[in-house]
Amino acid sequence: MRVLITRPRDDSAATAARLQAMGDEAVVEPLLDIRFISGPAPALWDVQAILITSANGARALAAATPVRGLPLLAVGDASAAEAKRLGFAAVRSAGGDVATLARLVETTLAPQGGALLQVAANAEAGDLAGRLATAGFEVRKARLYESCPVKGLSPTLVESLKSARIGAALFFSPRTARTFVTLAKAAGVSGDLRPVAAYALSPAVAEELRAADWRAVRVAPRPEQDALLAALDADRAAGCWETVGG
Repeated sequence: MRVLITRPRDDSAATAARLQAMGDEAVVEPLLDIRFISGPAPALWDVQAILITSANGARALAAATPVRGLPLLAVGDASAAEAKRLGFAAVRSAGGDVATLARLVETTLAPQGGALLQVAANAEAGDLAGRLATAGFEVRKARLYESCPVKGLSPTLVESLKSARIGAALFFSPRTARTFVTLAKAAGVSGDLRPVAAYALSPAVAEELRAADWRAVRVAPRPEQDALLAALDADRAAGCWETVGG
């Protein structure tokens, strides 16, 4: 089955490898371009921990500062793994979304321990800083990268959708889902999504996807790539894809 991956390019490679190991053909169509923002390194002298909400946040942080020893709390396992790969020594994963990251902060850190630095982009999912401020934490945002939506779907993807050559599509963020729905409408392929099942990392992602007419919208039982791919594999085992996306 051909499966569409809409993640930024640096994140797509690992997902594509997983799909290929499952016997699928990965179709990579990044919908967001990630750009690091150059500038002074963030001040960390009085920071008790750093918060990242994506693997791109880990990459941007590594590019912005040589500091690797501060505690780093990551939104999920993929973000934590990328931070460890980049040399950060004290990494913990919240194993979920922004809400679970906030709970991890609240249960493991104390407001009097010092400020928190949140690695931020130009667009954010959820109000992590606002929630933690309510709990008494000082949160400083360092805007170290930006994610910019692409201007349109590629001609190759448009043709694949028109010819019903995509069986499933994976979406990892509300913004990416919203971008895809908008671009599909602009390209005149909204009606060609009916043979495609959309797989959403979370209910918030699924909510954006429901603005289009999919064959089905599935939500991962946990906001993790493993759970998302397991849902896809379970549908395959149930015989959902025998005639779709071949």
